[in-house]
Amino acid sequence: MEFTGILRQILISAPAILIAIVFHELAHGWVAYRLGDNTAKLSGRLTLNPISHIDPFGTIIMPFMLLILTSGQWVFGYAKPVPVNPYNFKNPKTGMALTAAGGPVANILVAIFCTILLKWIVLPFTGLIPHFIFDPLILILKATIMINIILAAFNLIPIPPLDGGRILMGVLPLRYSQMMEKIEPFGSLIVIFMIITGLTSIFVWPLVKLFFNILSFF
Repeated sequence: MEFTGILRQILISAPAILIAIVFHELAHGWVAYRLGDNTAKLSGRLTLNPISHIDPFGTIIMPFMLLILTSGQWVFGYAKPVPVNPYNFKNPKTGMALTAAGGPVANILVAIFCTILLKWIVLPFTGLIPHFIFDPLILILKATIMINIILAAFNLIPIPPLDGGRILMGVLPLRYSQMMEKIEPFGSLIVIFMIITGLTSIFVWPLVKLFFNILSFF
């Protein structure tokens, strides 16, 4: 990809990635706070300021590398995990599951909001907004919808420490949730293996399709 193409893709993808990861992590912290854990609040993570959530590798280096290596076809990133202390919850098992669910739910809500904004507010004024503003805005909104949907679907893979794994641990009987806890130290390696071998697509893309079907109602 030429430099101008890379720069254009960065200008489109960067706001979308920041929006997705900031709302994802903020939602984790907000749900935990509402359930009685103020760890995220004390750590300064209940904020929309992206600087508080940026992980140098996951938010900057990795998305840029993916942009170059895939010629702009695949861009993904992540933020610093929000600190949570489950012992501050009345029911730690349920509290962690609800806190984990907060991130993907927030991403889906952001995608719904951007869909409504695009379909009912921006597109009806196609001829009234200058093209140098309208065209980038359309591209950023579409990228924000896509990235939020993919981030939600990816995080719902039922392997800890991903959100789907923590949700599953919260709903399974104690015996089985304890078995999943033993998997968690190796969870990141399992997910990386799934990404390399393409196994993630078996779970992620059906969810992505489902979420886009939901967006079609708005």
